[in-house]
Amino acid sequence: MRLLDIYAKFQKDISFIEKELERSIDVEHPILREASLHLLKAGGKRIRPVFVLLGAKFGNYDLERVKHVAVPLELIHMASLVHDDVIDDAQTRRGQLTVRSKWDNRIAMYTGDYIFAKALTIVTRLSEPSIHQIMSKALVEMSIGEMEQIRMFFHTEQTVRDYLLRIKRKTALLLAISCQLGAIAAQASEKTAKQLFNFGYNVGMAFQVRDDLLDICGTEKEIGKPPGSDIKQGNITIPVIFALQNPALRPVLLRELERIEASDGQTDVTDFLNMIRASEGVTRAEAMVSHYINKAIRSLEGLPDIQAKRDLINIAHFVGNRSY
Repeated sequence: MRLLDIYAKFQKDISFIEKELERSIDVEHPILREASLHLLKAGGKRIRPVFVLLGAKFGNYDLERVKHVAVPLELIHMASLVHDDVIDDAQTRRGQLTVRSKWDNRIAMYTGDYIFAKALTIVTRLSEPSIHQIMSKALVEMSIGEMEQIRMFFHTEQTVRDYLLRIKRKTALLLAISCQLGAIAAQASEKTAKQLFNFGYNVGMAFQVRDDLLDICGTEKEIGKPPGSDIKQGNITIPVIFALQNPALRPVLLRELERIEASDGQTDVTDFLNMIRASEGVTRAEAMVSHYINKAIRSLEGLPDIQAKRDLINIAHFVGNRSY
């Protein structure tokens, strides 16, 4: 099932959030406005606001309240992408020029800072301390995750545990609190909010592993950027970690990684990618995706059998099988 098919039944509310996103980054400064809108118009799956909306369906659904969580969480994600593209020296994202490529790194960094600030401004319209505490803690963890990724560039001794902790902070946590905060904003029970957090966490872990697989196995048309972008910047992801555990393959992979690092990523990585694709690293990473998707679906057991629950399950399956 395509994501658009899953979203179709609540397209009106998603369109409302999309308009609120655009309104939230409207600013008189011409460059800030243009750069922010450029990022917004590049699109995206909008999984975070959709998770907020679906989480809110388990409580007292009020779109005017819930938007004050849905919009900030997507803005936080957008801001992190702008900063990521500066770190990665990325030219394109989703098939479009990045903010840093269209303008420069300075404009990109301040655009990201502006979007972060707007997110924090909007969420203050909700008075519950728990919402602010959860979101603030997630921002701290995201920053640590990003720093850990940089610290681990080209670090070939990192473990599976190192990787999982990093992607928990970088990706899974924001998806987890999207589900959780939607429920809290709608006054759902604490137990329900916790179950939805667990669902979002496991989907988020699967999402990032799938993302890392696509960077190795996908095409530029599918993923909107050249495959192998991760390894060119030194980001050793789970398929590579698994492949490095093969004693027969490890020496040649280490030589390739040394060559890529020595070139500062400015080299052809086709041979390296082909070795990873042919290794057990890909199949073991695929199994990891399935593991997390199954855990996500089990997290919903006991919740009311409403349409939102079925939609969450469908999105989980999409995340597990996506090719973009």
